[in-house]
Amino acid sequence: MRILFVVNSYFSQGNGLDESARRTVEALRAAGQEVRVLSGKNFENPNGPQPEYPMEKFHFPLMQPMLDSFGYAYADWHGAIIEEAIHWADVVHLEETFFLHHAAMNIARKLGKPVTGTYHVHPENIVYNCLGFPGGNLICQILYRYWCRVFYDNYAYLQCPTDNVRERLERHHVKAKCFTLSNGVIPDRCIRPTVPPADYLDENRPLDIIYIGRTAIEKDQPTLYKAIRLSKYAKRIRLHIAGRGPKLEAYTKMANQLYEDGVVAYQPTVCFYNREQLRQLAAKADLAVHCAFVEVEGMSITEALQQAVVPVIATARYSGTATYALDERSTYPAGDAKALAERIDYWFDHPQERWETGFQYAESMKQYDIAKCAQALIRMFQQAIKEKKNETYPLHTPKHTALNSKAVRTYKHSA
Repeated sequence: MRILFVVNSYFSQGNGLDESARRTVEALRAAGQEVRVLSGKNFENPNGPQPEYPMEKFHFPLMQPMLDSFGYAYADWHGAIIEEAIHWADVVHLEETFFLHHAAMNIARKLGKPVTGTYHVHPENIVYNCLGFPGGNLICQILYRYWCRVFYDNYAYLQCPTDNVRERLERHHVKAKCFTLSNGVIPDRCIRPTVPPADYLDENRPLDIIYIGRTAIEKDQPTLYKAIRLSKYAKRIRLHIAGRGPKLEAYTKMANQLYEDGVVAYQPTVCFYNREQLRQLAAKADLAVHCAFVEVEGMSITEALQQAVVPVIATARYSGTATYALDERSTYPAGDAKALAERIDYWFDHPQERWETGFQYAESMKQYDIAKCAQALIRMFQQAIKEKKNETYPLHTPKHTALNSKAVRTYKHSA
């Protein structure tokens, strides 16, 4: 089966969408599928690997500095190379809903090729960052309806990383067959020791909190800063913010203000870490906090959970990250600093329970193995190809397959 992935900036670093695309493509190839990528060139490393079908970069007026801060770029959408790529493919998979994808979708329809997609971005992710503050709900509604009617209604199948996403799509009655399937986690060995270190119960040792995610408005790091001020353990908290983004300077200043005001005794760190550095940091952390109020799936926290760290995750209307929480001790209402402080204090009040629960989280991540998710995607692609040939087959869910894991919660057609 020849699968074409269409994505704006496949090789961008520090961008969750592109990282997810690379992992999925690698998993599909490992499963024996032939996959090629239609994408912008590898501009960050011109001498490095390039997509099979490379496109020039499109410089977006006014917004390019913000996009650069995200580590994100738009690909141009003109040229015969798009049609060449689609001629090759059996199925075309769109990772986004922008100019290149619209061109690819139209050519695929003209050539009679099935189109599928993955929902990676909420309109709020874009609009809030363009505005510089949360708001613009009318703009979000217009953009979402445009995506639904122009893109999703023309897909055969649409992968929804969480039930939160699928339910939102179903409220808009999109015509694509929507199903819940995680983007998947690359299995990683837990390096946290099974026995707590000798100083684990020492009342004077620092308590490490990590936050992994872009420094952007919807990630809401400021709520964590406010919660730390309310925590009875504030003096002992050592904060690590792992990420970069348009609010890096402002959020770094806010974090440092905790130290300057004497709220915390340790200088917070705000920087970008590679995968191995994050692994080491998570294996030593006491808590992983995630405050985003707009989030499709929140894959950034999954690698941390594999290292047996307990999370505290915001629940919000347009966030699916709380999927990973095992119970309400690890959730709080988004934006509620007092509730977040209470959760933080609860876990610090119960160190033995926290240690044991951390390993329960590490175990829970096994059901999101990306190899299982890739197998479910393969079945989706096969089904889309069959249906395009007017050979409609019923969807079956055999026992002991990825479709029975929590990673694939439902396989439900939209209304």
